[in-house]
Amino acid sequence: MSKGFMDRAARRILNIIGRARVNLVKDSGPVQMAQLTVNDLETIDNIPIVHDFGFSSNPPAGSDVAMVFVGGDRSNGVIVASNHQKYRVRNLAPGESVIYTQDGKQIHLTASGGIKVAANGQPVEVDNATIVTINAASKVRMVTPRFECTGDIVDNCDTQTSTVAQLREAHDSHDHQVVEVQTGGSTITTSGPNNTV
Repeated sequence: MSKGFMDRAARRILNIIGRARVNLVKDSGPVQMAQLTVNDLETIDNIPIVHDFGFSSNPPAGSDVAMVFVGGDRSNGVIVASNHQKYRVRNLAPGESVIYTQDGKQIHLTASGGIKVAANGQPVEVDNATIVTINAASKVRMVTPRFECTGDIVDNCDTQTSTVAQLREAHDSHDHQVVEVQTGGSTITTSGPNNTV
């Protein structure tokens, strides 16, 4: 083999893996595409970003990426990993994982402190669920100045069906009939309430 062939083959091998920095991301199509700055002299457009199934993100400008170039061809690359040095969550314990955003929201799967959701002062919403079940061994506690519910509330739901609204209505509308009145220091006897739930 000629030296020229060996040199070209060596350059191709060296070009198989590279790194770059994200300038912008186009996230509207079936495959996410990025414009990258590889070095002071090289900018590459329309490089696909590959994510694991079930997870997607949009790396902000300035993110570092690792690329693979098929056959060492710089026009045929794909991004296989990304990281942003400023926004990366640091000091995780061994075995911990976190999903995070650029503005500070996090879902943190801790090693020993359970699951922590940090909403960063923003709403948390669960949509399109038929039933939401929370199985807690001790209790469910909500620390809030106001708790609202648009529908009925039923406590001890496995043994009774009365709602809080029905209980309130029964309480507000019930009265007692006086059965026996005595004079002096005697007590007054009344019947049970006329309206119960």
